Amino acid sequence: MTDPNHPSDPNRPKGPGDPSDPNRPKGPGDPGHPNRPTGPDHPGDLNQPLGPDHPDHLSEPTPPSHPYYQELEFLTPREAPVRFAVRYGEDRRPPGRPGVLARRATLGAGAHVLQYRLASSAQGDPHAYALLEREAAAAVALERRYGGAKFGAVFARIVGFDLTAAEPFVLYRPPSGRPLSEWAGRLGAEDQERITGQLAMAVRLLDGADLVHRAIAPDTVRWDGARVRLCEPYAAQRAGEAREPFGGAPWASPEQRAGQGVADPRDDLWSVAELAYYLLSGRPDRGEGPPADLADYRRLAALGQSGLFAARAADRPRPAELMRLLHVPDPLATGIGAADPLDRWRTEYDHQIARKRAATGGAPPPVEAEGPPPPDPRPSRPSLRDRIFGGGGDAFRPAAPAVTPEPAPPPPPRGRMCPHCLLPVEYDERLLVTIDAKGNRIPLDLSAERRPGHVADALRKAYHLCPHTVDGDEEHELPVPYLTNGEPLSVALVGSSSVGKTHLLAAMLGEVELGGLEPYGLKCRPLNPEAHRTYLRERVQSLQQGRQLGRTGQQTFARFADGLLVSAGGAQPRPVVFFDLAGEDLAQDGEVGRFLMGVDAFVFVLDPLRALRLPGLDPVREQSGLRRRDLGDEAFTTVLNRIPRQRGGLVAAPAALAVNKSDLVRFEPVVDRWLGRALPGRHDPAALREESRDAYAFLAHHASAAWLKPFDDCADCTLHFVAATGGQARGDRFPHGARPRRVLAPLLSLFALCGLLPGAEPREGIVR
Repeated sequence: MTDPNHPSDPNRPKGPGDPSDPNRPKGPGDPGHPNRPTGPDHPGDLNQPLGPDHPDHLSEPTPPSHPYYQELEFLTPREAPVRFAVRYGEDRRPPGRPGVLARRATLGAGAHVLQYRLASSAQGDPHAYALLEREAAAAVALERRYGGAKFGAVFARIVGFDLTAAEPFVLYRPPSGRPLSEWAGRLGAEDQERITGQLAMAVRLLDGADLVHRAIAPDTVRWDGARVRLCEPYAAQRAGEAREPFGGAPWASPEQRAGQGVADPRDDLWSVAELAYYLLSGRPDRGEGPPADLADYRRLAALGQSGLFAARAADRPRPAELMRLLHVPDPLATGIGAADPLDRWRTEYDHQIARKRAATGGAPPPVEAEGPPPPDPRPSRPSLRDRIFGGGGDAFRPAAPAVTPEPAPPPPPRGRMCPHCLLPVEYDERLLVTIDAKGNRIPLDLSAERRPGHVADALRKAYHLCPHTVDGDEEHELPVPYLTNGEPLSVALVGSSSVGKTHLLAAMLGEVELGGLEPYGLKCRPLNPEAHRTYLRERVQSLQQGRQLGRTGQQTFARFADGLLVSAGGAQPRPVVFFDLAGEDLAQDGEVGRFLMGVDAFVFVLDPLRALRLPGLDPVREQSGLRRRDLGDEAFTTVLNRIPRQRGGLVAAPAALAVNKSDLVRFEPVVDRWLGRALPGRHDPAALREESRDAYAFLAHHASAAWLKPFDDCADCTLHFVAATGGQARGDRFPHGARPRRVLAPLLSLFALCGLLPGAEPREGIVR
């Protein structure tokens, strides 16, 4: 039975003030009144976003005014939090968007929007959430870049979003006009030319934002008699990313349908060409190349001659070239908006790089050859500790031969420095032990074993006691493979408590376990199988299951969290060990941190909540109890003050500064440029430099200079935008699972600087 008080009930009594009463006199707030106010604060202006000053915005929690209304909280495209009373329409399933439900909604007194939300039933698919997140990022990028310009009306206008809600959603203004499929055969030549020109302009604007729409078709493009409007960018990809298969013939290009190559703005130009043919001929083409009867349509001759119908994107003109051909003014020809405030800091980055190179006598970075590089046959250089403690001559021996089916016992290994106590350890079979489930060390005697394969397997799982343990010190040991393989590499994660070091390391090693290093020519095995399984079970799997990891406890003795054997091109594997100490231990200049003086490489983990002067982070700061600090991270300072300096007064150990939790600022254009992309499939020094340059500029503009101390003090320091979890935890869980982003970038950079990454030249300025 219908409630007679429901606004949609035809029998609801109407009073003199009822807005649906046709006899009610119109006031300044009604549609059609000549004095009706418009602008960003009024829902009648459909070209402006709703803001917190809107009269229907709820600044304080209030009870719903009607049982059919609820409250809806979301972020505007500028990430300002707002809350409205809302009334929803019926759900429907939009085509081409699996797992997404759409419905109309009325905000406040009458602002109509469309809501696309990810249904609870579809949230088990991480790809579905990633698509909605990517759509929101594309819509926000377009709104921020073009929303204030008249030509921005060619895009669907985003009103707001909430990607942390139980059912994440995006809100848009309702589109005007009707789909082009309803106009087929009814448009004159002038309208057809205007549509083609405006579509070309839309693709040009997308190109300027580094986006490819990928969903331009008769059912998704609307025309209101004056202008076109593209649908929501739910299929958008970053230009240069590997194409994901999407769309059907003839509207999607052959390469896009097959998912071949990388996304290109000229993919959208294929769609424009097919729409132009469709509007003129009244029927769709086959979608495999130039239409068979293209010569019959003289108005399409120029498009055909330009190569617009070519099956390959590389053979089509660029969007700007097509606009010149169509005599359409290019809105980006003179640039739009104000100058980028980060440009001055990018220039400052260049000056700082030059300063450090001059101080260390380093040469410019080498030019990388195209294509996969050959394995590096050169032996590793002797390290500083090799020259101090001996064993450096072995660094120039040829690489070990290929492993035989029945491996022989390892040759007598050279000395190694214990990464815990920084004293040299010589391999001694009398110090071999195994460790049982209770942690007891059991001596291992292999003298009676005559089977080489069994000896090799036992040593793979065994430990070697450090002979330098003295009374009062904690007894410690090293995995035998640490002593019997190539030159070790120790990596320490540095940062105060709660910056996300533990989550970042778990996300890194999770990506490694999934084969994330293999595209770069690296193979990884556990340094100790049992310890690695324990780490995967307790850390990596817990994170992948959406559980927040507990804080790292303070220690009395620094032990590494996990270790890998990393090899490239069949060369001898190198042990890589990772240290993850509590922030309190790193911030104190105590004995537990003495191992830092022997660490080979550092990952400094920066927390945006502590560092960045961005008001949008204030609600998260308040929720988490964290405060912004202009004095930088005290763990950074303590560690950097403890590490020995080399020529030029700089730290010789390679470093990476990882801006963790970058998902909190993912809609900042410079962050979105990198965090929205997957890592390239090969080492790209130019991209590495560009990301470092952008991250430096972003931090220099939004944080105090103290947060850039790792970059200032280290001879070689790259900067990266990363996200270990991809979202904020609620309680002890991440509501939509952990979604690591670009977490291998700092590790790959360190591997390149340390000579472990094939095709990357290690830096020669300072030799450790």
